[in-house]
Amino acid sequence: MPKTSTKTTSRRKAIAVIGASSAAALLPLTGASKEKKPASSFRYCLNTSTISGQKLGIKKYVEIAGEAGYDGIEVWIRDIQQYQQEGNSLASLAALIKENGLKVESAIGFAPWLAAGADGKKEGFTQMKEEMLLLKEIGGTRIAAPPAGLPADQPLDLFKSGERYGELLELGRETGVMPQLEFWGPSPVLYHMGQVLMMAAAANDPDARILPDVYHLFRGGSGFECLKMLNGKFVEVFHMNDYPGAKPREQQNDADRVYPGVGVAPLKQILGDLKAAGGTTVLSLELFNRQYWEQDALSVAKTGLQKMKAAVALVE
Repeated sequence: MPKTSTKTTSRRKAIAVIGASSAAALLPLTGASKEKKPASSFRYCLNTSTISGQKLGIKKYVEIAGEAGYDGIEVWIRDIQQYQQEGNSLASLAALIKENGLKVESAIGFAPWLAAGADGKKEGFTQMKEEMLLLKEIGGTRIAAPPAGLPADQPLDLFKSGERYGELLELGRETGVMPQLEFWGPSPVLYHMGQVLMMAAAANDPDARILPDVYHLFRGGSGFECLKMLNGKFVEVFHMNDYPGAKPREQQNDADRVYPGVGVAPLKQILGDLKAAGGTTVLSLELFNRQYWEQDALSVAKTGLQKMKAAVALVE
């Protein structure tokens, strides 16, 4: 049998390698060979106010949020309490939330934690602690800290209010549920982004967080340029909505909120600034639109998510 030369063998190996490489190039990309899509700067959350007018209860709200495709849910304390009063356990609610692939991103309560005077503080902090512990049992780690209970005819001392918020943050660390400073655009006393920024600075605490809202930024006259001042860590949850352009600002109320992109809010600028701030922001759809409350709740939830994603697509 004739010997095969080393040169011939090498040539055959080279041809085999080239052939294998060409065939591999025709195969679909798998595993690590796929190009990784950049992580989003946003997660999507349903604030249950958006479908609260249908009065379906928190169990159904959770199921709808899961079916619609949200990452998380923002619950209302009163709905959790009603669920308990109906004889249900918080453990069962926590299990339901997990089964639907959701995370409890935040909660809405109205403890008068900022009310003036020692009695007001005691009462407000007691209520806030109860609500924090309630929320913790279903996996929540954040709660809104709004200006509930503040007298409309008394000016707010922002230095003292900031100190009070610092004390509330201590309570948050104790319970494991952290309070986020919230301002209300129609409030006569705490309506502006600049006020909560001042309070957070006065608290001088690394865990200070604020909870802005498209509608409240507009309604209270803050505008949106102030978002450029923020660090992404400082805003973990952001309430998403929109507002109509035909109605004067001072006459608008919660019921005027519409789906993102349906109104005239500069969403591309807003989301672009939130993205530029860094980190991951939870966009929580918070609406109180009476027309939406008359519609199918699942359809409303799905439409809201689609509208939020369409807005985010403008910047990602």
